[in-house]
Amino acid sequence: MKKLMDSQGATLPPHVLIFPVPIQGHVNSMLMLAELLCLSGLDITFMISDFSHSRLLKHTTVGSRFKQYPGFRFQAITDGLPDDHPRVGEKVMDILPSTKNTTAPLFKQMMVEKNFFSSETRRPISCIIADGSLPFAGDFAEEKGIPLIYFRTISACSFWAYFSIPELIEAGEISVEGISMDQLVKSMPGMEGFLRFRDLPSFCRVNDINEPNLQLMKSVTRQTTRAQAAIFNTFEDLEGSIVSHIRNHIPKIFTIGPNHSHLKSRLAEKKADKSILSGSFWAEDRSCLNWLNAQPPKSVIYVSFGSITVVTREQLLEFWHGLVNSGQRFLWVMRPDSIVGEDGKNQTPVELEEGTKARGYMVGWAPQEEVLNHEAVGGFLTHSGWNSTLESIVVGVPMICWPYFGDQTTNSRFVSEVWKIGLDIKDTCDRDIIEKAVRELMEERKDEFLERSENMAKLARKAVSEGGSSYSNLNALIDYIKTMIT
Repeated sequence: MKKLMDSQGATLPPHVLIFPVPIQGHVNSMLMLAELLCLSGLDITFMISDFSHSRLLKHTTVGSRFKQYPGFRFQAITDGLPDDHPRVGEKVMDILPSTKNTTAPLFKQMMVEKNFFSSETRRPISCIIADGSLPFAGDFAEEKGIPLIYFRTISACSFWAYFSIPELIEAGEISVEGISMDQLVKSMPGMEGFLRFRDLPSFCRVNDINEPNLQLMKSVTRQTTRAQAAIFNTFEDLEGSIVSHIRNHIPKIFTIGPNHSHLKSRLAEKKADKSILSGSFWAEDRSCLNWLNAQPPKSVIYVSFGSITVVTREQLLEFWHGLVNSGQRFLWVMRPDSIVGEDGKNQTPVELEEGTKARGYMVGWAPQEEVLNHEAVGGFLTHSGWNSTLESIVVGVPMICWPYFGDQTTNSRFVSEVWKIGLDIKDTCDRDIIEKAVRELMEERKDEFLERSENMAKLARKAVSEGGSSYSNLNALIDYIKTMIT
């Protein structure tokens, strides 16, 4: 690709299209990547759904944040779902067929009509960094001969589990019938000794291997190999052994995470504004920080199940009884749309509000990074989404894992059995089990968990500091992108 000059004769930088799946966790992670690339002087077009874009503009400072980067542009596109679609719980899976059927043809048309988003000051798209769950972006890149890099927003361990689905099917290790949930999985290199059937991604829990979501995940993950490279939001000291298995299939992998910590490190280096970049689709209730200020150090367990998880009213009450009976202070995030069967406008059940006042505090959404960084927080009861897991790891906060679906079931096993920085209570929702786990994390084994978590936090911080593995890998990624315009 030839060098293009601006009106002053300077070479125009690479122009990268970044395209996430329109789900909060994916958008958030890829926004961090976008800013990291902006800091290196690359031009970025960030393809975002209308729905996601409006939520970000309403609830965050993303609009003003990216104005400081003249090479950055948002480009809105429909995700094909009506505005009142819930986009939570199992309904979130509607996004993949919707983007395939509606977004894909519009994306192709938009790219061609806008001449690959070129202008007098921007070269045409020279590289596409697409979410690994958007195969149609890969189709377009191949068709037009544009270099393709896939960004996998999930952990390397869960990606490897998805990638191994064909081998698991062949070995008869996927099918609920005839398999004990605690049976060890033997057909996945690197995980033979500790991964149980119940720890596989939730889409593997099927009676029929032809189940659509299982087949979708199998095909979407396997097509990652057609990209010239892949990016993972992880670091070598955390998942290097698993990444080495993936490299047998995708040789060029850049592990650059934890992205949010890496971004802060690079901003500090440039003496730029290093305030937290929020990618929240919800209004953050910052009153919880004032409440935390009044609590003793390491005394609060933070409870949040992310942006997608939904629970039944019965499950909600089990968690509440478990938390109250544990005797610990707790800060609980409960989204307005998180209760199954409610209309999305419900308030927190009155009995929970009243019974929480003694030692707890409830909000609809919280500034999570700031909460986890707060000295009063000593534990995190989490759904084990990858962004939340990394945010907890970076600040050395031990976890109790209650995964909801997808990759979360694999992440939680690694937290408890490989990294040993928390407990895994998946597939249970019983007040006694919850109480016991909270006591164990916050009292009985508190020092042990805090020590291991802090050791892992040091490794995470080292990875994104100058000379660290993620720091060096990001530099290599930028150099690699620059080779695409010579």
